[in-house]
Amino acid sequence: MKNYAFLFPGQGSQTVGMGRDLFNHSEFAKKTFTQADEILGYNFSQICFEGPEESLKLTANTQPALLTVSYILYVLWQKEPLLAAGHSLGEYSALLCAGAFSYEDALTLVHKRGLYMQEAVPVGQGAMAALIGADIEVVRQVVAAVNHEMANLPTDAAGVRRVVNLANWNSATQIVISGEKSAVEEAVRRVDVKSVFLPVSAPFHSELMLPAENQLALDLDQVKFFDLKFPIINNWQAFRVTRADEVRDGLKKQVSRPVLWQAIMESMLKESAIDHFIEIGTGKVLAGLMRRAARESQRQVQIVNIENMDDLKKNA
Repeated sequence: MKNYAFLFPGQGSQTVGMGRDLFNHSEFAKKTFTQADEILGYNFSQICFEGPEESLKLTANTQPALLTVSYILYVLWQKEPLLAAGHSLGEYSALLCAGAFSYEDALTLVHKRGLYMQEAVPVGQGAMAALIGADIEVVRQVVAAVNHEMANLPTDAAGVRRVVNLANWNSATQIVISGEKSAVEEAVRRVDVKSVFLPVSAPFHSELMLPAENQLALDLDQVKFFDLKFPIINNWQAFRVTRADEVRDGLKKQVSRPVLWQAIMESMLKESAIDHFIEIGTGKVLAGLMRRAARESQRQVQIVNIENMDDLKKNA
């Protein structure tokens, strides 16, 4: 008997054409995409299937697209995990599949989440950078030092506070920082490892997202939450949650706090009963990170990505 843990991807995994073969070969997928168009009030499915890429990359479209494809794949595969987690936006996909809220509520929430995050900081004033090979404690110390030194500086020309935060602890060798552009650049200079500035439209998972977090909290309070049918390891604490109140509280805190993905993977790999890790959704980023983490922990596990009809058939 196979014991599964599910992984749900976040922003950055989207691609034009995502979900098209599901729509063409599944009545459930067709019904779900049609429902999404009605809920959002525009031709959302066409953006997923045909682009243009610039439209799909808009956070308010990317997040519903990833959620919808992951949800359809989960329903069509008809298997249940012992445990699940999702990266940033993917946490909503995980919670939807675990029964935390309805698809309509989930889709509406992630669409608003995307809008709020985009509006929180003027385009071009924020930045995110991946630090390759950096030590997590060194990054935390550098971030604290930069924030201390910049605390008394005036805001930038657009009125944005000069702050930088740990955004994603993606693996033992990849850490992402986020914040006001000059503060991120200074932290990158001080950490002094290979770095890559990410092509994103906002500084996600930083203190600059607090306005978005506060707006989203009001919407979360209007949604009916349910206890989960399988546990989720949340992003901001890397804690296992099952109760509706824990889920709502975690989503309120998630927007401006880091995604502790390395800690989440370590927690999952300690579950000796789990022998299969399945990334459910577009892309293979989380499967790759889990393979590296499994090697480091010397766990012998199967790791598979399911993102289309062929994958569903191969892994039936």
